[in-house]
Amino acid sequence: MSQPGAKPKSAITPTRAEDYPEWYLQVIRAAELAENSPVRGCMVIKPWGYALWENIQRDLDALFKETGHVNAYFPLFIPVSYIRKEAAHVDGFAKECAVVTHSRLEAGPDGKLVPGGELEEPLIVRPTSETIIGETYAKWVQSYRDLPILINQWANVVRWEMRTRLFLRTAEFLWQEGHTVHATEAEAVEETHRMLEVYADFAENYMAMPVIKGRKTEGERFPGAVDTLCIESMMQDRKALQAGTSHHLGQNFAKSCNIQFQDALGVQQFAHTTSWGVSTRLIGGMIMTHSDDDGFVAPPRLAPQHVVICPIYKDEVGKADILAYCQSLQKELSAQRFHDRKVVVTVDNRDIRGGDKAWGWIKKGVPLRVEVGPRDFAAGSVFVARRDTGEKAGVPRVEFVATLVQRLQAIQDNLLARAKAHRAANTRVIDTWDELKAYFTAKNPERPEVHGGFALCHWNGSKEVERRLKEELKVTIRCIPLDAKDEPGKCVVTSEPSPRRVVMAKAY
Repeated sequence: MSQPGAKPKSAITPTRAEDYPEWYLQVIRAAELAENSPVRGCMVIKPWGYALWENIQRDLDALFKETGHVNAYFPLFIPVSYIRKEAAHVDGFAKECAVVTHSRLEAGPDGKLVPGGELEEPLIVRPTSETIIGETYAKWVQSYRDLPILINQWANVVRWEMRTRLFLRTAEFLWQEGHTVHATEAEAVEETHRMLEVYADFAENYMAMPVIKGRKTEGERFPGAVDTLCIESMMQDRKALQAGTSHHLGQNFAKSCNIQFQDALGVQQFAHTTSWGVSTRLIGGMIMTHSDDDGFVAPPRLAPQHVVICPIYKDEVGKADILAYCQSLQKELSAQRFHDRKVVVTVDNRDIRGGDKAWGWIKKGVPLRVEVGPRDFAAGSVFVARRDTGEKAGVPRVEFVATLVQRLQAIQDNLLARAKAHRAANTRVIDTWDELKAYFTAKNPERPEVHGGFALCHWNGSKEVERRLKEELKVTIRCIPLDAKDEPGKCVVTSEPSPRRVVMAKAY
C-alpha cells in the first residue's frame, strides 16, 4: 500500500491489476471520452469520444458502400402491433422496451405537468428496427426486379438496461443497423457472411482488435433469426466482448411483415432478409484492448489526432522562433496521409505546466507526442514519444517528417500484435469439468473478477449445458468458430459426443 502523499506510479488509479472495472471507468474519465448523464443509464459522449465514433462511422460507412450498400433513415417510434407480429422477436426484447403512451404534457390539479393525450396505440422507442423497416420494405418490394435491397442506417436505439456501464451497455446508444432483402436463401446467407467479414476486417485492421469469427448457439441467437454470426474479442481482463453481429433472418420477418415478390416465373414468394450491426460498444472494446495504467491508447487509424506538438520555452526569449518552428512542422506533417485519411496534427500552445500538458495527451492516447525546446530548435530536431511503448528519443526533424507514416503504422501493427499475443497466452484447450471449473474460479476470493480467458471445449449442443455453465460458472458459449475443424470428442460437461470445439468465456 502506498504511503500518504506518495506519488502514484501511474496516471490512472486504481490500476488494471487492482480493480479492472474501476480502472476502465477512470480511463474514460481521464481521457474525457464520456460521462454519465442526468438520465439514468444514459451517457454524454464528450468531443474526444465522439471524434472516435465519427472516425468509426466514416471508415465503416466507406466499407459498407464498397459492398453496394446505401444509407437511409427510418422512424424512431415503432407501433407495438408491429413488434407483436414476430413472436420470438417480441419475447427477446420485451423487457428492454421503452414505451411511449401519451402525446403531450398538461397541467394537473396541483399545477404540475402530467402526461396527457393517451395514444390509441403505444409506441416503442426503437430497440432495433427489423419490424418497422420490414413494414416499409413490404411496400417497396413487388417483383424480383426490386431486389436486392441493401440499406444501412446510422441511428440511436434504446434498450432499458438495468445494469449499465459507459460504452459497453447503456440505455441509449449509437449504432448502425443494416437491413437487406434478397430473392433467395443463398443470397441472404452470402450477405450475412459478407458483412461479418467487413466487421472482422474493421476490428483487426482499423481497431487493432483481433477477433474470432463464429456462429452463436441457438440459445444466444438474435430473437427471430435463423442464424447469428458474430465477432468475439478478448479484453485485457480476459473476458470476451461481442463486438458485432450479422443475422440471417430467413423468411421469418418477411412472413410477419408480408414482404413478398413475384419471381421470374410469376410465382409469389416470401423474401429472405438479413440484419447486422455494431455500436458505440466498439469504443469500449478499444479502451479495454489497448489502454494501460496511464490512460487511453488510441489506434492510429481511428485516433482523433495523430500527433500533438508541444512547444517548450522558459520565457519570451525565443518563443516566437519555437512557435514558428512548431507551426511549420505541423504544416509539413499535416500534408501527409495515413491510409486514406489526412494526418491530424495539433500544436498545443496552452499556458499550462509542461508536465500537465504532456500527461493530458498521454491520458487521451495520442499516438505520437512531439516536444520542441530551445535545444531541439537549435539542432533542427524534435523529441518524440510513442504512446504505445513509451519510447522517447530525439530525432532529426527531416527524418521524423520522412518517417511519420511508418511510425504510425508501426504503432498500429504493434497494438494488434500485442492484443493477439495476449489472446494466445490466455486461450486454453480444456477437456474436463474439473479443469474448466478451476480455470474460471478466482483463486483470490477478494478478487472475483480474476478468472481464466478463452476455453476451447467440446459441447454436446444442449441448452442444458449452456444453462449449467451460466449458473455455476457465469460462463457462456461465445461462439462456434467458423474455422473450427471437425474434431470428435466428449462434451466437457456431460462427456456426451461432440463434433468440434467451441469458445467458452466470461463476457461483457
